[in-house]
Amino acid sequence: MKELRSSPWPTDEIGQLFMAGMPGPRLDEGALSLIRDFNLGGVILFARNIEDPLQVARLCLDLQECAAVCGRPPLFLAVDQEGGRVARLREPFTPFPGNSVIAMDEHPVEKALEFGSITAREMKLVGLNMNLAPVVDVRRGEIEKHLAGRSFGMDPQQVALLGRTVVKALQGNGVMAVAKHFPGLGRTSLDPHHHLPRIDVDRDEMEGVNLPPFRAAIEEGVSGIMSSHAVYPALDGDRPATLSPRVLRSLLREEMGFNGLVITDDLEMGAISKQWSVVEGAVSAFEAGADILLICKEQKNVLEAMERIRDGVAERAIPLRRVQESCDRIREAKGRFLLGGKKVSLRAVKEYFGEALA
Repeated sequence: MKELRSSPWPTDEIGQLFMAGMPGPRLDEGALSLIRDFNLGGVILFARNIEDPLQVARLCLDLQECAAVCGRPPLFLAVDQEGGRVARLREPFTPFPGNSVIAMDEHPVEKALEFGSITAREMKLVGLNMNLAPVVDVRRGEIEKHLAGRSFGMDPQQVALLGRTVVKALQGNGVMAVAKHFPGLGRTSLDPHHHLPRIDVDRDEMEGVNLPPFRAAIEEGVSGIMSSHAVYPALDGDRPATLSPRVLRSLLREEMGFNGLVITDDLEMGAISKQWSVVEGAVSAFEAGADILLICKEQKNVLEAMERIRDGVAERAIPLRRVQESCDRIREAKGRFLLGGKKVSLRAVKEYFGEALA
């Protein structure tokens, strides 16, 4: 892998700011190097990384063992397990129908609790410690197709109740929850995987509709909040939320009092990469207030972004205290959820899933 240029600032702390993807179902040389040589903070798994529960457990064990042997902190190991069509863990993991179906159930709170509890139990069993869920976007009219089935509905109070229920169930069972996509994608008509949406909601609608579910998640102690790749002119007319200090610092941190992890959505999405590039997006997101920079595919982008941030610190363009602030939050989250837990047991995985593994 590419070597970072030397500078007075050690790479170690900066590596903790990044969560990266992997190409396949086994620990690859690129991920190993990111962990060993650059102190990578976390790994996100997708369908390409997942074959069955036993394989996921072995992969999580290998990743954490790599970090331990190299004298690194334990890794955030994340997955998008929302239920419905956004569920990286497929059967024999317990399937759930997704947020929209949960909200329409006769007993939606009980269903949300069941989803969060069982999902966390099975994730923790195989070594996954962070769920990039729940989606707490409040649907407004016809929702963009990439969000279809992923919203709890149009009532901000119901979305808030069900969202905080999932947060409580996940974290009560030892898995970090991440509410998304701040400050709300419920009005988007474009898919940020490909385009940069512009969401024209005034501040009154933002306060009355978009923000209540995030406030509820914060009250519930949610570990992380994921930013959206959309421009909100009422907050910042120039930059998407992921790159906006007005959104991440002024609104989320200062006004709403959130002290947990701010996590970007994938910086390789077209909404960011087409206009700013992945690396520029990572630097801008960090400067805006993000703690964890999510780059889901190309590991070279992770290295280049690490180098840019490190150079920015060395040149004093990025204050050292800014790195320390995020690293303090990351250490706190890892201390709360990743340290002192039981090691993944392959035997327990086999016993739980039984004949489904045959």
